Amino acid sequence: MAPRARAYWQGYLRLSLVSIGVELYAAAASGEKTALHQIHKPSGKRVRYEKVAPGVGPIEASDIVKGFEIGDDSYVVLEPEELDEIKLDSSRAIELVQFVERDEIDPRYFDRPYYLTPEGDVSTEGYVVIREALRAAGRIGLGRLTMRGRENLVAVVPFGKGLLVETLRYANELRAAEPFFADIADAAGDEEMISLARELIERKTRPFDAAAFKDTYAEALRELVERKREGHAVVSIGEEERRGPGKVINLIEALKRSVGEAEAPAPRRAGAKPPPTRGPGRVKPTPGARKAAAKKRA
Repeated sequence: MAPRARAYWQGYLRLSLVSIGVELYAAAASGEKTALHQIHKPSGKRVRYEKVAPGVGPIEASDIVKGFEIGDDSYVVLEPEELDEIKLDSSRAIELVQFVERDEIDPRYFDRPYYLTPEGDVSTEGYVVIREALRAAGRIGLGRLTMRGRENLVAVVPFGKGLLVETLRYANELRAAEPFFADIADAAGDEEMISLARELIERKTRPFDAAAFKDTYAEALRELVERKREGHAVVSIGEEERRGPGKVINLIEALKRSVGEAEAPAPRRAGAKPPPTRGPGRVKPTPGARKAAAKKRA
C-alpha cells in the first residue's frame, strides 16, 4: 500500500512499450534536520532580511528579475516570460533508455533519493516485473524525469520490495578532483603499516546499520532546549579545549595499538552483572573541571 503522504510526482514508468502508473515520494526527511534561527535578543523577535540593492536600498519583490552571470558583476537579465518560454513541459513518464551496473556510476553523481511505488493494484504486476528483471540482471535503469520545468537525469534501482529513484548530477555540475589531490605523493606506502591498517579495518568491519549512528549534536541541542524550556539552569562544562599544534606520532606504533584495542571483548559469564555505566555520552567531571565550571558561572 502506498504511503499516505502526498505524492511528489505522478506519472508512468516506461520500458520500451510497457508503461505502468507510478508515484514518487521523497525518501529524505529534510524536516528532521536541526535548524537554528537568528533572534533579536532584546525584543525576542526573529530577525528578517530585507532585499536591498547597493546604492538603492530596500526594493520591491515585483522589481526583481533573474540574471545570468557572465563576468565579475556583469549579468544578462532574463525576464520571467522569457524563462517561461524555455521551461520544459512536465513529462508524465520516466522512460528507461539505458542500463548499467551500479558500480559504473561514480558515487559523486548520486544526488537525492525518492521512493517509486505502483499507482494502484492494476500497476503492481508490471512494477514487480521491472523490479525483478533489474535485480536478476544486476543492473539499474537510467532515464529522464521532468519536474517543475527542469529535466533530471535519474537512476531506477531495485530496493527491497520496491524501486528507488535517485536523481543524478550532470557532468558539468562536478568539480574536477585532480587539483585537490595534486600535492599527494605517489608513493605506495609502507607494506607493514598497510598490513596493520588492513587488519584493523577487518576487525572493525560489520554490517551497516544507520540506526547505530546518532547525531550527537542534534540530541545535545534538543536536551539543551528542553532544559531551558522547563526553566532549568544550563550546566556549563568549562572552556572548550583549544586545539594546539599537531603532535608527531609514530604511525606504525599507533596502528599496532589500535589493532590491539580492536580485540573482541571476552564473553560475559552467565549470571554475571554488567559493569556499571554512567549513561551514554556522560563522563564524570574531574575536580579541576568542576572548579572551572563554578568559576565560569560566578
